[in-house]
Amino acid sequence: MSYVIEGSTGPWEVVIGLEVHAQVISNAKLFSGAATEFGAEPNTQVSFVDAAFPGMLPVINRECVAQAVRTGLGLDARINLVSRFDRKNYFYADLPAGYQISQYQHPIVGEGKIEIELADGSTRQIGVTRLHLEQDAGKSLHDQHPTKSYIDLNRSGVALMEIVSEPDMRSPEEAGAYLRKLRTILRYLGTCDGNMEEGSMRADVNVSVRKHGEPFRTRCEVKNVNSVRFVMQAIEAEAKRQVEVWEGGGMVEQETRLFDVPRGITRSMRSKEDAHDYRYFPDPDLLPLVLDEAWIEELRRDLPELPDTKRARFMAEYGLPAYDSGVLVAEQATADFYETVAKGRDAKLAANWVIGDFFAALNRTGRTIETSPVSAGSLGQLLDLMADKTINGRIAKEVLEAMVETGEEPAAIVEAKGLRQVTDTGAIDAAVDKVLAANADKLAEYKAGKEKLFGFFVGQVMKAMAGKGNPALVNETLKRKLA
Repeated sequence: MSYVIEGSTGPWEVVIGLEVHAQVISNAKLFSGAATEFGAEPNTQVSFVDAAFPGMLPVINRECVAQAVRTGLGLDARINLVSRFDRKNYFYADLPAGYQISQYQHPIVGEGKIEIELADGSTRQIGVTRLHLEQDAGKSLHDQHPTKSYIDLNRSGVALMEIVSEPDMRSPEEAGAYLRKLRTILRYLGTCDGNMEEGSMRADVNVSVRKHGEPFRTRCEVKNVNSVRFVMQAIEAEAKRQVEVWEGGGMVEQETRLFDVPRGITRSMRSKEDAHDYRYFPDPDLLPLVLDEAWIEELRRDLPELPDTKRARFMAEYGLPAYDSGVLVAEQATADFYETVAKGRDAKLAANWVIGDFFAALNRTGRTIETSPVSAGSLGQLLDLMADKTINGRIAKEVLEAMVETGEEPAAIVEAKGLRQVTDTGAIDAAVDKVLAANADKLAEYKAGKEKLFGFFVGQVMKAMAGKGNPALVNETLKRKLA
């Protein structure tokens, strides 16, 4: 079902494109050897190049180039064998050179695509226009002094990939799905950690509205949005604002806006610049970047299995439904964890336990797969204890709780707590007889045709046996005695 905004003149379609700035995973910056570690003391990771001292010359970081090519390959995009760096001129206190080295007309990566999955199970392909490399600016700190702004140049010169989509998205949900999928691909490739809270991935959101069938109208850019949720909220807020402007007889001005999170609105930041405003020209200190096809193929061969391929394999190899596969491949660590649990076991049961009780336990304790006290091997052992009838499913949930609390192995917990499943038919017979004797009225109702009470009797017997009765044997014994 398409997303529309209902205005006083009828429905409006929303047109969305995203420009994502993804910080390249690299130990050094794009044109200098300075470190890139997050959270260092201000101005402790700055070279003379980053601070734009006179006479300093940029030198391209080969690993940053490789990371951009890997990302392009992961986006099924064209890799341009020749690309060029330009100077993008603008003046701000945290840009010491007065220009940013970027790529404008000749980016390193051309057209690609990303397939997104939506909540209703449908998929859509979103075009990628380009990926180009550029250096980040520094950071202005306005909250350190009542009358002064401080400058931290640690980020100055850090390598960024700007990944620009086509205006192919038509709803906040699609934009959210695109951003999540892009983040997943980058993390699988190891080219960006996707940590939006730390600013290593952020999005500029281009939004316009139009009547169905119309050409595109004027767009506005909402700058530097740092979470998927805020991107979706910003789209909704900005689209509604534009509909109100058009329907009020006004004109939407092309401009850059900011998303005011507490108020849930966008507000004007500055009029939108065009390329000529930045006076781009080729950087005279950098030669064109020429790539070798054999090197690109070498990088392609070393790519990991990517989310779409892994999802298809999980469905084919493990017989999982599309939803389960999608959840499991969303993070590489989760996919690896699942495969360890599923190896040699019931794959669907393994998926149910990983997605269900295990994820619930992580959420409840504020942990992640990486910090989980329960390893994939231990969860697999828990499934083995159910498979060999040592414990039943209800007891298994109790054991998992104890595993999360203590980090102990499941077999040790079962022995220490005396949780082994009772398969002694004599003990089960005795428990059934006791329950039937204690519930003579219910027994009479059952015999009179109220067969739904069978579940009640099962529950009472399991309760009497502290949950340790073998469910199949309990059911069998009850059926025999009730007959």
